[in-house]
Amino acid sequence: MNLPPIVSPQEWEAAREQLLVKEKELTRARDALAAERRRMPWLAVEKSYRFEGPDGPASLLDLFGGRRQLVVYRAFYEPDVTTFPASGGAYPERGCVGCSFVADQVAHPAHLNARDTTLVFASRAPQAEIQGLKERMGWQHIPWFTITDDFDKDFGVDQWHGHNAFIREGDRIFRTYFIDSRGDEAMGSTWSYLDITALGRQEQWEDSPEGWPQTPPYQWWNYHDAYSAKA
Repeated sequence: MNLPPIVSPQEWEAAREQLLVKEKELTRARDALAAERRRMPWLAVEKSYRFEGPDGPASLLDLFGGRRQLVVYRAFYEPDVTTFPASGGAYPERGCVGCSFVADQVAHPAHLNARDTTLVFASRAPQAEIQGLKERMGWQHIPWFTITDDFDKDFGVDQWHGHNAFIREGDRIFRTYFIDSRGDEAMGSTWSYLDITALGRQEQWEDSPEGWPQTPPYQWWNYHDAYSAKA
């Protein structure tokens, strides 16, 4: 390995300040892209979908958990999964290694819930296997449902992983955004999930359509075990 130049503290700081200009450009570009997502047209979900959850059958509307927005990650955990690492793995002890990597990065859902947003995972494995996997891997904080119909095919995740974002107006559900492939790499933080939703982070500094819910930044932040029960 060829090392980069070794410099003085002053030279290192100057190099860092030079790169910081590009870092800030990237941050502003990311914010601008999220603003464009909030102006995407919505696609009405006309079909009914049925899932199995830890408490029995559930509709797509049920997956919202009473909140306004929903993000569904299609995780590949089922008998025909073959994406295991070189170290080995097999169903039902293991799921797809990439999807497992994503699950390991998921932040505490209480922060998303405080922004009226629910995150769930969905796979084709039965609930008994899903609950066992969650217990073994420490993923008890992730709501995880079983797909029983064409949901994955209809939303572009029957062959590959991806995140679908939805919003509801009463009982009407709309698809608002979708990312997959390398777009999934950045997912896991509260901010990354909110940035793909129609309402965004819902903070006053954001460039959002008129009438979008917004509150001052920082003021809504809390410890994950200290939000109000309604969140």
